[in-house]
Amino acid sequence: MRVRMKGWRLAWAALLLLTQSLLAQGKKDQQEVIIYPPPPDTARIQYLTSISTSVDITGRRSGFWRFILGEDKGKPIVKPYGIAIRDGVLYIGDTIAGAVEIIDLKKKTFEYFRPGGFGTVKKPVNVFVDERNYLYVADADRRQIVVFDANRAFLRAIGDPKTMKPTDVFVRNDTVWVCDLKGQKIRFYDLEGNEFFSFPPDESQKGDPDFLYSPTNLTVRGKKIYVSDFGDFRIKVYDLHGKHLLSIGSYGRGLGQFVRPKGVAVDREGNIYVVDAAFENVQIFDPDGKLLMFFGGPYKKKGDMWLPAKVIIDYDNLEYFEKYVYKDFRLKYLIFVTNQYGPDKINVYGFVEYK
Repeated sequence: MRVRMKGWRLAWAALLLLTQSLLAQGKKDQQEVIIYPPPPDTARIQYLTSISTSVDITGRRSGFWRFILGEDKGKPIVKPYGIAIRDGVLYIGDTIAGAVEIIDLKKKTFEYFRPGGFGTVKKPVNVFVDERNYLYVADADRRQIVVFDANRAFLRAIGDPKTMKPTDVFVRNDTVWVCDLKGQKIRFYDLEGNEFFSFPPDESQKGDPDFLYSPTNLTVRGKKIYVSDFGDFRIKVYDLHGKHLLSIGSYGRGLGQFVRPKGVAVDREGNIYVVDAAFENVQIFDPDGKLLMFFGGPYKKKGDMWLPAKVIIDYDNLEYFEKYVYKDFRLKYLIFVTNQYGPDKINVYGFVEYK
């Protein structure tokens, strides 16, 4: 009799789980598709999902098991700024948690990386992962770039904490580019941490097109370096020798202008994506600096932003997010945006085209 009762309970639980799964799927199918720009314009970007806690990665308990075991709120992403992705792993610089959150999308794991000793990080602002899976952390309080190998062992610290304040880092081949907020420069280092070049030159003055007032974020694409100059309300574009090529935007609240420009990213066509923490959106410009569109907006619903900081573009990890793409769309690449406040800490968007 007891065996029969136990079997009945298991069968009932399985039926309940199946019913809940079907209802959840039906609810998902009926959810509004959030696209930019809205109809009747051609959709270019779809909001896909967000990541805010470890539960978003490891999976939420069903209503049945939540009733039995209690709610699992998971480990939170507290105040993210920088973000990087490589080989299915997300790295998030969390300035309040004092850690780099590492999310393995394939293994569905979430961990706080808080190294000690010589590798201690205090306020990880931006992060970058190179082709060797070496992790570079721009630490605004430590005032250095802290470097870890593929096994997360400390390798070295780059920069003199007495003279610089790094806010972003980008690595390609044998060059490490660093945004130095205090020194008002972009500094070039080799992989061993030796500085060999910087711009703008010391003789550059306020008012000169190449002068950097408050460089906070950078990215490198092809033969160009893109710098977000927070203090001049512009994105400034240079060649690899530090020659100024173009400035995008100006101070103001109109389209194509900035109030608090932060993260900057560039796609393969040379289009430039710029986060504005005041507008709480991302504006997209063509390679010549002409505004194409924007997406996001002050937080009211999913897809909106709340004090956004960083934007990155990724072509290599589509498989982990294709399940969120609307059936009539083809996903071309991913766009990640960090939000320092609000319920959705990492927004994931897709640049899409109709099939």
